[in-house]
Amino acid sequence: MAEPLVLNSVIGFGGAIENGLISHPDGRTIIYPLGSTIVLRDRTDPRSQEFLQGHSDKVSCLALSRSGKYLASGQITYMGFTADIIIWDLESKQLLHRMALHKVKVQALDFSCDERILASLGGQDDNALVLWDVASGNAICGSPCNTNFTNCVKFFNNSPDKLITAGNFNMNVWTYDGANNKLRPTDATLGTLKRVFKSVVVDANDEYAYCGTTTGDVLQIALERVLFKNTGPAKGNVQMGVTATCEVPTGDILVGGGDGSLQVLRTVAEPSSTNPKLLRKMPALAGTKVEGAITSITLADMNARGFTFFVGTAMCNIYKVIYEPATGRLKEELVQTAHNDKINGMAFPAEYSEVFATCGTGYIRLWHLTTCRELLRIAVPNLECFCVCFTTDGSAILSGWSDGKIRAFGPQSGKIIFTINDAHQKAVTAIASTADSSRILSGGEEGMVRVWRIGRTSQTLEASMKDHKGSVNCIRIKGSGDECVSASSDGSCILWDLHTFKRRTSLFANTFFKSVVYHPDESQLVTAGTDRKITYWDAYDGNAIRIIDGSDLDEVNALAVDRDGEALVSGGGDKLVKLWGYDEGHCYFVGVAHSGAITGVGVTPDKQRIVSVGTEGGIFIWDYQRPQTLADI
Repeated sequence: MAEPLVLNSVIGFGGAIENGLISHPDGRTIIYPLGSTIVLRDRTDPRSQEFLQGHSDKVSCLALSRSGKYLASGQITYMGFTADIIIWDLESKQLLHRMALHKVKVQALDFSCDERILASLGGQDDNALVLWDVASGNAICGSPCNTNFTNCVKFFNNSPDKLITAGNFNMNVWTYDGANNKLRPTDATLGTLKRVFKSVVVDANDEYAYCGTTTGDVLQIALERVLFKNTGPAKGNVQMGVTATCEVPTGDILVGGGDGSLQVLRTVAEPSSTNPKLLRKMPALAGTKVEGAITSITLADMNARGFTFFVGTAMCNIYKVIYEPATGRLKEELVQTAHNDKINGMAFPAEYSEVFATCGTGYIRLWHLTTCRELLRIAVPNLECFCVCFTTDGSAILSGWSDGKIRAFGPQSGKIIFTINDAHQKAVTAIASTADSSRILSGGEEGMVRVWRIGRTSQTLEASMKDHKGSVNCIRIKGSGDECVSASSDGSCILWDLHTFKRRTSLFANTFFKSVVYHPDESQLVTAGTDRKITYWDAYDGNAIRIIDGSDLDEVNALAVDRDGEALVSGGGDKLVKLWGYDEGHCYFVGVAHSGAITGVGVTPDKQRIVSVGTEGGIFIWDYQRPQTLADI
């Protein structure tokens, strides 16, 4: 049996999950999901991280009990299957209960004020409200919610037997009848208003609920008789809807919008000057704007000067927002950033382990490995970067883009050094640099492999090699610079002579080759692809030496070998990072954390860490563990 690979740290944040960012009452920890992993991170030190791992697929919602003792998490699963809810004990970091009733997705969770009951809401295919006993993990009772989809659930702050649900054109206050073990709903009276509700917050005294809508207004609902009372903001609706709400300790409401706007609304409304029987709309006291639709707002701290909130956005950014009621100011500060879309590739500089680059839609980002901080962000809007690498001398970051251009950027300034226009007819899908950094090799979606001579002021095409019929997915160059290998979706890998620009030999298999690496002594090649096999080849005559099953379920997308050739690392559609002994072909360690297909893996040149990236936008940093070789036995 393979041992688990130790997860050291992660870079990422599941920003698309509503109310996924939670501040712990201990004043030190913030909690958020990333794929199937739940991250407990120190507020001030991003390196101080702990992980809760137990879900089989992407985490869809989180809830924290009032004291911070229990954490509940729900997930998504496949159609027709039940999705798990897990209750964690945060004191021991252990899994307490695993419950399953809802089909496909758990939409929302919330604990009662006495921490004895957990309410869960099923997704679109389920749409049921279930109450669970926290102590035993058993279901107490349940009820179908509504004919329309229900988005959110919230317990009252002082009554453990009352809760509110809201969704598409429906809002109900539920009372749990313990004697008869029934949930009894009361419909909200909204008059002629028809709204799709996205967020609910109940005030500290259980007098009012404030419900954010896709229309862009916040409805104030009197909870005693579940009647509509007022609306806001006074000066026009929030653009792209109200996506998150949170109560400020002063009794006001902090509202986040789909356009990234943050506003504090005064909840105590004054009578209208024209008609004393009517109330004025809730006015905005302060406002600011951040990048991306706001999905989470959580109160972190309060002092004499003001209140501190953490705000999570759909662009996977976490902001610290300080509200000072005396001055009426909202100040935001970026705390953490990450990819919000799939990551297509990653690369380390030659012989340097402290930094690495990742690329995806619209961005190349440079990260510091030990602090998990973003050092540089290079933005090219509306384009997708498919591949990235460093020149061997470290003077430039090379990248291939969906518009067929090769762009080179300064690794410290991020400024563009040069652009090779029309490098390929379609997208540039693979790129590599020779050891002396004088030449670049690029592969295109149309199957061309091209060699570019890089001068001080010019970039000239030296050769164009056309033998592949499909997209070129990976290019590797020998240390001497006289040979390279290209892996393609047409089922062939070709070894090219870089003096004559002719093929030396070809490797064929019934697969789309996704990745290829040279062994450090360059006597062998290792390939992987859609046939789930990892194949060792003789680099001289192109014969297959060994074939091993890289995955039981899905394709293998990425390969990396350490600098001494002791270990081989693979990742693919099965979401597992596997560390193999190179000589034995045996899988010694398996890393479980990704919730999407792995698109890139790398071993740091100092053999201390393994970095993997995937389609969920997460960057996972693992401790390198040396495989047990035959010499050790």
